Amino acid sequence: MIDGLRRRNFLTVASAGSMLATLNPLGLAGANAASGRSEKPLKAAFSNGGLQSSWCAQGKAAAEHWGKLFNVEVTWFDGGLDADKQRVAIDKMASQQWDFVAIQAQATGSLTEPVQKMIDAGIPVITMDTLIALDDEIHVFSHLGADNRAMGAAITQALITKLGGKGKIIMTPGPIEHTGAQDRTKGFTSVIQAYPGIEVLETQPGDWDVVKVARLWEDYLAEYPEIDAAFFHSDDMALAAYNVMKAHGRTSILIGGIDAMPPAIDAVFDGRMFATVRNPSCLIHGGAIIAGVAAATANETGGSRVPANIVTDGPIVTLEKADGMRWLQDQFLM
Repeated sequence: MIDGLRRRNFLTVASAGSMLATLNPLGLAGANAASGRSEKPLKAAFSNGGLQSSWCAQGKAAAEHWGKLFNVEVTWFDGGLDADKQRVAIDKMASQQWDFVAIQAQATGSLTEPVQKMIDAGIPVITMDTLIALDDEIHVFSHLGADNRAMGAAITQALITKLGGKGKIIMTPGPIEHTGAQDRTKGFTSVIQAYPGIEVLETQPGDWDVVKVARLWEDYLAEYPEIDAAFFHSDDMALAAYNVMKAHGRTSILIGGIDAMPPAIDAVFDGRMFATVRNPSCLIHGGAIIAGVAAATANETGGSRVPANIVTDGPIVTLEKADGMRWLQDQFLM
């Protein structure tokens, strides 16, 4: 029998081993990354879309956890789910010195100038999930993110298969300026095109905003007496819409989401959601710590072997797979 303290220590080691085993084949484990902590304390700045999002909040917790393991002090600059607010935060970030920074942009193109300022100052910049700029406008150290197009296609296909290839569907995307949301939409469209029996009723963006999503779905339920399925670009938006559906007695609508956050996995278990797919927040944010340590210590270790682009995918989660996904998140900070 493993007592509580020994079990926690075991799980910390297991989590580290799982993260490194996952990232080693991609080249993230340089000398320091493979052995663990940086020999000297490092200071890193992080920002993601906004801590109102459960995915972003989980990512912050993961970055701080991995920061402690790798001797990195993490300072957070909240994006507030608002491109203008995040720009103010990143301007402040760029006025300080860091060993490395990691950023998920709320809107592509909104942070180019301060990020370029940091790159010019010799600070390694790691992007998470969303691109900071398009068309090689800036050259970051590395990008970590899931295959958003594949995630969008996987959930859409699961919903359409369950419908038997016929029915009415609504997609509620993230912000149109968000490259991850753009690719999820492309994945949705690529599948929909193959099914003439599927009618797309609406594709208005929800912007990760659960209040806005609730308003949208109040309108949809009033306007459309028949909605067979709904695809949401985040679990938070999906569950917000479900509450509206429940209030109107429309819980027969099949719901698919993205992120596979713990509340969504619970919702798959009890039938409120049909499926979700894991956008591995912990792997992305924790991986950014490992990549940042490799970048910051490259001179001491003889160079970094971190790829310029690292795909961090996770599985689709249906009722049959939900228990295993929840266990992986609990044990390995996936």
